[in-house]
Amino acid sequence: MGSTFPGATGLSEISIYDWPGADGAAGGSPHVHTASTEAYVVLAGTGRLETLDSRGFTTTALMPGVVLWFTPGTVHRAINDSGDLKILVVMQNAGLPEHGDAVMTFPPEHLTDPATYRRAAALEHKDADSGLDAAEEAARRRRDLALEGYLALKEAVLRSGPAALAGFHAAAARLASAKAETWAELLAAGAARQAEVTRQQLVSLDTAESIYLGNARTTMGKRENRRIYGMCGRIQAWELSDN
Repeated sequence: MGSTFPGATGLSEISIYDWPGADGAAGGSPHVHTASTEAYVVLAGTGRLETLDSRGFTTTALMPGVVLWFTPGTVHRAINDSGDLKILVVMQNAGLPEHGDAVMTFPPEHLTDPATYRRAAALEHKDADSGLDAAEEAARRRRDLALEGYLALKEAVLRSGPAALAGFHAAAARLASAKAETWAELLAAGAARQAEVTRQQLVSLDTAESIYLGNARTTMGKRENRRIYGMCGRIQAWELSDN
């Protein structure tokens, strides 16, 4: 899927989980992205996006036609009120989210080091086509643990304001720090490379040089006929064909 989508973005469709949580609201695992902005385009159903960020706690209504995005550091939780909430997700910096850009809001004792976090975040059966019951059980367990930490974090933000996020942000940064070098390589091959291509095109246009336009082409994407268990819901991804 990766870096050859326009602007080095990633594209996926998510059916938000309809599993009720400890507070009665249905949804997925609250989490934060450490280096990528995420955009939602609501396709069907209704719900809410709860966020914890520099403004404190906010809730945004989700319904067809709504488009919103949030920057790194925004703790977010998608809530499925109608039972059929479906969202098209556009991710900045394709490759980074797939390589651990997200950190779920587990209680602090699960954020102490990468190995401890990986144990809490693991899905024994990622592929929904095999081990369905075990896959769903693992996803529910992970969601419940992330929700436990999120509800405590939300209460702290409501009580003390955005400063209450500092501890979780610091833990997320520590978990991501070991991956920064790999992410820099992905960025160089993805978004930075595409930006450089555009810069060179502008240099050509500045001199009315049009040779590069002769290399124009159309690329078709394809959708795999399976959904995996993600953080917010069941994910259907698109990949590029070879044409």
